[in-house]
Amino acid sequence: MVVETTQAVEQIAHLMRRAGFGATRDELDALEAQGYDAVVAELINPSDTSAMPDDIIRRYHHEQSGMMGQINPGAYWLYKMISTKAPLVEKMALFWHSVFATGYPKITQGKVLSDQIRMFRRYGMSNFKTLLIELSRDPAMIVWLDNHDNHKGAINENYGRELLELFSMGVGNYSEEDIKEASRAFTGWTLGNTEYMALRGERDSIWPYGRIAWHFEYKPEDHDEGEKTFLGQTGNFNGEDIIDIICQQEATARFISRHLYDFFVAEEPPVPAWPYSQPRDEAAIQTLMDPYFDSGYEISAMLETLFTSDFFKNDEGIRFIRVKSPAELVASTLRLTGEFANRPRREILDRAMQMNYMGQTLNNPPSVEGWHQGMEWIDTGTLVERLNFATAQLGDVNKPGVRTMISRVASESDGVISSARLVDTCLDAMGVVAVSDDTREALETFAAKRGDLSVDADNVSDAAEEHIAQMFQMIGACHEFQRA
Repeated sequence: MVVETTQAVEQIAHLMRRAGFGATRDELDALEAQGYDAVVAELINPSDTSAMPDDIIRRYHHEQSGMMGQINPGAYWLYKMISTKAPLVEKMALFWHSVFATGYPKITQGKVLSDQIRMFRRYGMSNFKTLLIELSRDPAMIVWLDNHDNHKGAINENYGRELLELFSMGVGNYSEEDIKEASRAFTGWTLGNTEYMALRGERDSIWPYGRIAWHFEYKPEDHDEGEKTFLGQTGNFNGEDIIDIICQQEATARFISRHLYDFFVAEEPPVPAWPYSQPRDEAAIQTLMDPYFDSGYEISAMLETLFTSDFFKNDEGIRFIRVKSPAELVASTLRLTGEFANRPRREILDRAMQMNYMGQTLNNPPSVEGWHQGMEWIDTGTLVERLNFATAQLGDVNKPGVRTMISRVASESDGVISSARLVDTCLDAMGVVAVSDDTREALETFAAKRGDLSVDADNVSDAAEEHIAQMFQMIGACHEFQRA
């Protein structure tokens, strides 16, 4: 007997895997009652943005108050991913963190990087023009791309170049002269709170009053007030004017649309290949470009179009094809098993390190290109780490989420569960996981070795719990569980 799931539940499960970090089976029941469009609306405009409170986290982890080092800001963000009531907010922060990649080795202070993630939470689904302005004022980005060294009469082109190449338009849509003119417009956009360090002769000092208190400061005396010509327009431009012109470009709409498609729908080649490769779905890219202009550059309008489109909602061919990033895998598994459901725990540092071993250290992307996605997450070492993490979590019957899933599987029994039905009920209980025929055959073969399961739904024995948890572990080791 096959466990029946409605099309609506399957669509919502797919939505929650991509727009969030998955959903438990009980959560899917509640979301189905709301309806797909209402769930999309709530994701984009959440009525409840609460997550694990900072004061509670800091009682357990004092370093997640100062956030001076490299590991604790990532562990703190992991808490937010697994406890948030507004998962798309965190997912968009993760999306922009990869697009606007900013890392620890050059910043050497975790607080300003964590502050940048907070900025992504605030503006990640807002107007793209607003987001680019906030990015240009962000202290971590100013240092990461050297705009504090961009002066009137002595420009530094790093930020101007990456703003055009990797943050908004892409190669082939601007000239070297445009880069220079943009850089001139961003002179004077620098850091405040540097006087103390300068007096000490410690411009790059970290301790004790330096980088922790960085903030944006505009210095008009250091801004180039001369006339500039940028993308065919001429004027006495400042940084806001440059961003306004960028947002008007069709290339910008296309660039952001392709990024959204790559992250939420199906894998595209790495960004450097985009000038030479066509999108996987040209019609979908155009569909996303339209609301960009119609709404006046609102990212939320693009997301609503994406999540309600046929190419996302109804195309079963894109489900379970996108390899979860380590952050997505760890967060989604922890939300399923409930390890941190009630309070902070020291083990969050272990989970953050496990994510690192899988190849992703939050707040430390490998380059300005961010992380390459898809199968590039997988190699012989990272695959072992992924499987070990998932199976250890899903096989622990003491975790509250695992116990809830076991109870759900047991409730489907009339005393005996056949091996084939055990596979179906476990796949359903783990959030409506769909698997290929080959995977199902392998799972059923494994289940058949132990035979039918005798289980009392009102009093599940230790042996029955172990039997069911072993099936959870096998599903966690399947490639479909490692994908969204």
